[in-house]
Amino acid sequence: MASKNVDNTSHQIAVAAEAYTAGLFARLGYDVSVQYGANQPEYDLIVVKGARILKISVKGSQDGSWGLTQRHLKKGSADYHGAIDQWLTKHGTKTIFCLVQFKGVALLETPRVYLATPAEIAKRLKATSKGKGDTILHENKTWTTRAHGAGTVDKIPDPWLMSRTRVEELFDRLT
Repeated sequence: MASKNVDNTSHQIAVAAEAYTAGLFARLGYDVSVQYGANQPEYDLIVVKGARILKISVKGSQDGSWGLTQRHLKKGSADYHGAIDQWLTKHGTKTIFCLVQFKGVALLETPRVYLATPAEIAKRLKATSKGKGDTILHENKTWTTRAHGAGTVDKIPDPWLMSRTRVEELFDRLT
């Protein structure tokens, strides 16, 4: 049964998303190391299987989207592709993003969780709004008639949905 979300602070959403993500990876049989103290700029968790390691950057949301590249957008500029490219250079080849969505999720329901590489996210962001690009990754957005992307829908690709298969595919590809 869905219920209205409580408006949590961004810090509360981040804590909930990280804890949930750590639990999912542990449940799948991975060793999980959670940071202590100040956050590292590129990752929040380390996930290990044998000698293979991935860095996990967790992003939680309660509004159906994740703002990812806006800090790289130059003031007064609409160079979304440039901002995306600059954001992409900040992430290593062994980092994956875990996108956790709480919008429309009741307290005892599980949030929707997606896994993607920075390159996959950059490609999706550049294709947003009929190729104009955006700084925000939308879970599922239909563009209205006043927008550049009018009549189109931008959504997270189905293969990004977290599953044992998706986790193993990313581990095999990146480690």
